[in-house]
Amino acid sequence: MKVLKFGGTSVGSPQRMQDVSKLITEDGQSKIAVLSAMSGTTNTLVEISDYLYKKNPEGANTIINLLEQKYADHVNKLYRTDEVKQKTMKFLHEEFDYLRSFTKVHFTSFEEKVILAQGEIISTNMVTNYLLECGVKALLINALDIIRTDKNAEPDMNYIKEKTTKVLESNPNYQIYITQGFICRNAYGEIDNLLRGGSDYTACLVGAAIQAEEIQIWTDIDGMHNNDPRFVDHTEPVRQLYFEEAAELAYFGAKILHPTCIQPAKFARVPVRLLNTMDPTAPGTIINNDFQRGIIKAVAARDGNICIQINSSRMLLAYGFLRKVFEIFETYKTSIDMVCTSEVGVSVTIDNRHHLEDIVNELKKYGTVSVEEDMCIICVVGDLASDNVGFEALASQALKDIPVRMISYGGSPHNISFVVKAEDKKRTLQALSDTLFK
Repeated sequence: MKVLKFGGTSVGSPQRMQDVSKLITEDGQSKIAVLSAMSGTTNTLVEISDYLYKKNPEGANTIINLLEQKYADHVNKLYRTDEVKQKTMKFLHEEFDYLRSFTKVHFTSFEEKVILAQGEIISTNMVTNYLLECGVKALLINALDIIRTDKNAEPDMNYIKEKTTKVLESNPNYQIYITQGFICRNAYGEIDNLLRGGSDYTACLVGAAIQAEEIQIWTDIDGMHNNDPRFVDHTEPVRQLYFEEAAELAYFGAKILHPTCIQPAKFARVPVRLLNTMDPTAPGTIINNDFQRGIIKAVAARDGNICIQINSSRMLLAYGFLRKVFEIFETYKTSIDMVCTSEVGVSVTIDNRHHLEDIVNELKKYGTVSVEEDMCIICVVGDLASDNVGFEALASQALKDIPVRMISYGGSPHNISFVVKAEDKKRTLQALSDTLFK
């Protein structure tokens, strides 16, 4: 059985819902479809929550009414029969009355998570009703019954496997199983969400739990490209990626996938395929445990980085210096992305400036500190460990005319990273493409 995930744009209109329904049923095979909220809905639910936080129920009700009208319009376009239209409208009335009930309670972060969950609940109900209207034997599985996190807010894989398997075994012979992405319960039974990777994460968790034949992530892009097509001419889709390569690209800027969401699939050895709902016949990108040697796969870039350099003559031959530096970032719960060291200094990059001033003040106890903002991390991903390949030399040579602030190489056999100013991003990406993919 395959697990297919469709994002907000893929179910963003009645026509898109119909297209997705056709796509998941046309081969007649049984599968699980994981759906996001319709595009724009989650942002609207966040806006409603914001009004409630600000103790403005009138503002919240205004937005709720507008959203309800939007969905009522969708119903008339999505369904053919009066019976299904009335069934869906009854469901929507109940949903929006439920949202209005939050205007009468003390609003907390718990209530916000409950509100945010309604987007996926609405979209999955609407698609399931459409499939049933079309004569498809479809079953809606509530993700809140099968997806749970533990006390560390990490997915409880044993629970997910047990509950998912039980639901499927108790409901055999359905053609399509529909469930929600993103939402879950936490270890205390409260409605929560997966945050990182959202619906992609759900699909990979479910796929790993049932040892799926394949997990398919459907978006509006033809797989992962070998560079950013917004800045670089003549990019091409990458047809195959090793799990570690995909994680590196996702972490350093490839927006099509979140770096952590494919970990369950990797450990379960279930391949993940990235496909395009706008062009279903395109081959997309397959991510699996096959590592291709002697090939550079792609380049990615991440903006909004801050480079911090700490220089200290006391660092020379002094053990414990790096520990003291890293403890400062740990104290302020700020993760470090890149690190470069010398005998008298250390440079790091971060992408969270929330505690920047406090961090710099603490670092000044140990040396002279300089800060550069608006920096860009460019990473080159592929086989950078093979003997006599020289890809790291090629990458460095490509940037001979571009001022590079930091270079990180050796921490991973799949990645060499460069830090440049944001103003040099486009020509850095183009230079790497011209050299590595010509």
